[in-house]
Amino acid sequence: MRCIHTVLAVALAYAGAAAHAQAIRGVTEESGYTWLSAGRVLGPASEVVAATMQRAGITDYRAGIYPWARAYDMALQEPNVLIFMIARTPQREDRFKWAGEFMRIEYHLYKLRTDTEVVVRTLQDAKAYSVGVMRDDVRQQYLQSQGFTRLVVSAQNGDNFRKLLHRQVQLVPMPERDARQLCEESHIDCAAMLEKVYTLDALSTGLFMAYSKATPDDVVARTRAAFEKVKSDGTLARLMGAPGR
Repeated sequence: MRCIHTVLAVALAYAGAAAHAQAIRGVTEESGYTWLSAGRVLGPASEVVAATMQRAGITDYRAGIYPWARAYDMALQEPNVLIFMIARTPQREDRFKWAGEFMRIEYHLYKLRTDTEVVVRTLQDAKAYSVGVMRDDVRQQYLQSQGFTRLVVSAQNGDNFRKLLHRQVQLVPMPERDARQLCEESHIDCAAMLEKVYTLDALSTGLFMAYSKATPDDVVARTRAAFEKVKSDGTLARLMGAPGR
């Protein structure tokens, strides 16, 4: 009997060690919260995830930056994938295992300040203009659901911004922080160049880290608990309040 108990204890210990050694791939897009530098994924959001993984005891973790559509598809199709920062919407609720909320976010429609013929007072008004969106992003999904037919789809947020500057699109939906970041990278005066014309209130939501559905529940539970510690001790607020690169 003692031998059986010993074998069982070893098996349970091995299972626990295997869970803690679970290899997790983090996927995200380039933004004011995550970017690539010298082959490393940096930025406040990536630091929050790294701190969470450390506290969860997940030592085999690596992150990569991809076009959003690619990151989203990986999180939909592959096991042990952690996607961040992803907007939590009713349409996505059952597609992922949600682990922790970084922040709340608002999206605004921006136009060039000199583009005086673009007048947007309502969402219906915006349908008359070309709008730059990212493939498979929540903004594309929402605007399509609202009947927008003049969407210009790009792989990266920065592509949409450049199209706006070159008048290839007339509107771009962005959070205010992303707009400031892209202006800084382009060395332009954001206040002089851009005008915020409409807030997409229906898209005000939380940005989360979320696991693919095929990720073990134990990994998700430990990540949730670790994220709560990162949040409660002030690490989340400190990192996410830090300026971008």
